[in-house]
Amino acid sequence: MVDHATPNLPSADLNRTASFFAGLGFSLGFRDDGWMILSRGCIQLEFFPFEVDPLKSIASCCIRVDDLDGMYAEFSKAGIPEDCHSTPRISPPVDEPWGMRMFYVVDPDGNLLRCIQNRPVDT
Repeated sequence: MVDHATPNLPSADLNRTASFFAGLGFSLGFRDDGWMILSRGCIQLEFFPFEVDPLKSIASCCIRVDDLDGMYAEFSKAGIPEDCHSTPRISPPVDEPWGMRMFYVVDPDGNLLRCIQNRPVDT
């Protein structure tokens, strides 16, 4: 197994969280009353039950991928609003002034997922 880290994010309703992320192509890897692991290829997100105010949440993680535009196209099929005042919401990919290309997703609990294009490795 390759070394890796997985974010641990709060969820006020594990069933709602599982359903939301299923729309983004994640599948259930593990679930009990106190923990849930969702996977999409090599990406894993872990959730724990916690009452959270989606408008006050500060939980976030970065997901770095080789095909950002492809991921955005797949996530867009879930019909998540692009309205910056909605929860959940998705933003279209942008090229940031500091050189990164990224988009973000906010889930129903206010967790921010920054999806970032991997940079080519210098050889």
